[in-house]
Parts: sequence; structure tokens; C-alpha cells
Amino acid sequence: MEMIKKSLGQMGTNCYLIWDEKTLEAAVIDPGFEDPQISAIINENKLNVKYILLTHGHFDHLGGVDQIKQLTGAKVLIHENDADCLLDPRRNLSVLAGMSMVLEPADGFLKENETIALGTISIRVIHTPGHSKGGVCLLAEDHLFAGDTLFNTSIGRTDFADGDLKELLNGIETKLFILDDATIVLPGHGENTTIGYEKLNNPFLKGRF
Repeated sequence: MEMIKKSLGQMGTNCYLIWDEKTLEAAVIDPGFEDPQISAIINENKLNVKYILLTHGHFDHLGGVDQIKQLTGAKVLIHENDADCLLDPRRNLSVLAGMSMVLEPADGFLKENETIALGTISIRVIHTPGHSKGGVCLLAEDHLFAGDTLFNTSIGRTDFADGDLKELLNGIETKLFILDDATIVLPGHGENTTIGYEKLNNPFLKGRF
């Protein structure tokens, strides 16, 4: 699996491009803001972008969706519980930033334990609500694209309307912390970490596992 990580916009949202080096089938995960460097990577590597995968429906993870879809024709996939975020500025929280972000409806939904194929790469969907009702993590080989569920020594905010701290912690504990300790965690913001490191050092989860 080939991967490039880019931090986009003033909120430093991590966007990930992953692809199978043999077939060049690719996915863009959380294109939070329009940025020419994402298009450049796609064109330079001659990638066949099949999917735009959204870990959840907040505006800082959606802003570049239209740009990538227009360039590639990729299908936009999000969990059904966050699908209305694409259509509603209040649900995607863009109103809090003085914007009114409205996108096209999703082309399909990410479902718990579903696998998405990119050539020889298999991506498993792990539903981890708590930051939002439709929050998911995406496991590809030994890489976990965690969105705003789990960060380096932190967790996603749960003070929005559909947030739930208990639900978030339970999902991390029962679905993520059962993964191999060496699993690399690629968060929606900030630096990478590992499952093993977070078990030992995450202050929100110490003593729970």
C-alpha cells in the first residue's frame, strides 16, 4: 500500500491518499479543504481514484470533496448516520465557521465490518460513534485511519449535539484497542501514533484497558 498524508486548511485536517501500487486504484480519505497539491498527487501518480472515504460528516473533513469528485468521478462514501451532514450546514457544523456548506448526496454508505477493495488492498470499516453518530475508522493492512475518534494522546470532541463521550470511549476500548499494538493510528488531526502507545499513554483511556 502506498500512502501520502497532507495537512490541509487552517484547521490542519489530515487528508490521506492511499493506493495499490500495482493497479493504481486509489482512495482519498477526508479531503477537508480544496488544495491543488491533492490534485497534483493524483495526476503525477496517474491514480485511478475510485472512492472518497469520509470518516465523519464535519465540514473540516468535507471541504475538498467536490474538487476531488469533479477531477476523478470517485464515489463519495460516508456512514448512513452522518449522510445528512453533506446536505445540512448545521449538521456539518460549517455554520459555526460562518459558512454554509452543502454538498451532493453520498453515492453510498460505509457499513460496520464492510470491506472496500482497492486492487489488492482491503479496507475494513469500523463504526466508532461518539464524536459524531456516523463516525468510522478505516483499517487498511496495519494502518488505522481514525478520523476524529482517536488522536495522539487524545480523543475526539464529544460536546457537539450528536456527541457521546461514553459511546466514544466504549468504541475505542472494544473495537480499536483489540487491534495489534503495532497498528499505526493515522488521526484526522495531528501526529501519528500506535494502538499500543495509546493504551499506555492516552489520559482519557488509562485504567480502562
